[in-house]
Amino acid sequence: MRQWTVDAFANAPFRGNQACVVEPMAVWPQESWMQALAAENNQAETAFLLRTDDPARFGLRWFTPALEVPLCGHATLASGHVLFSELGVETDLLTFDTKSGPLTVRCTPSGYEMDFPAQAPRRIETPKGLAEALGVEPQEVWISTYLVAVLQDEAEVRGLAPDLVALEAVSAGATGGRGNVGVIAKADRGRPYDVVDRFFAPGSGVAEDPATGSLHCIVSPLYSEKLERACLSFHQAYPGRGGDLECEHRGDRVLLRGRAVTMVASTLRITS
Repeated sequence: MRQWTVDAFANAPFRGNQACVVEPMAVWPQESWMQALAAENNQAETAFLLRTDDPARFGLRWFTPALEVPLCGHATLASGHVLFSELGVETDLLTFDTKSGPLTVRCTPSGYEMDFPAQAPRRIETPKGLAEALGVEPQEVWISTYLVAVLQDEAEVRGLAPDLVALEAVSAGATGGRGNVGVIAKADRGRPYDVVDRFFAPGSGVAEDPATGSLHCIVSPLYSEKLERACLSFHQAYPGRGGDLECEHRGDRVLLRGRAVTMVASTLRITS
């Protein structure tokens, strides 16, 4: 059984977010086996693919080292990249059946384009303890699947060193879900991107995620309204790596565009 490690939302090696992609299987393995392999890989996500009668359609599930998640952008991009670039699937459009509904990936002249559900947030009062957990006072706080804290400027986003234990507790209490938080600001003048952000995901077993598609399903609608443009470029400023996404808000959908680089091709010496 083969597996690939891919840098997703990456314009070059050693950037973006790493995902492991296991070659398509005829039946789903036991969940305990998938979770154990994801923990062994110890990347933000390991993606598992299921073959169907349609050569351009696959089942797709995502596991962090700690749990299965309902939506993952970078591992979907990595899965599309593996199918197109490593396995030579010949189609204009791949469709993945997931717990978040059908998701698609297509090749473009500059990389890949994914079609994901938008998750427009609503503004709330700053939850008690959030400023202390972040170490800065948010200008605004928005809520959807995750909390999103709008900060003053790019320097505040880049300089954060939050208390992850406290952050998880505050976010879980506010959202009723896993304790994950995005932070975001308009980019400094002269940057090659419009918006800068980071994503802390202790509730998913990941201290900080390097490039997060699901976060941008929330912040793309938010910043499309703030900046009055449907199409925006985002830089996720994970220290030492960084990921780059172009997002286009289209009503109840968001188009996520980015590149991917295969870093490792390997053979698993175990089976499901």
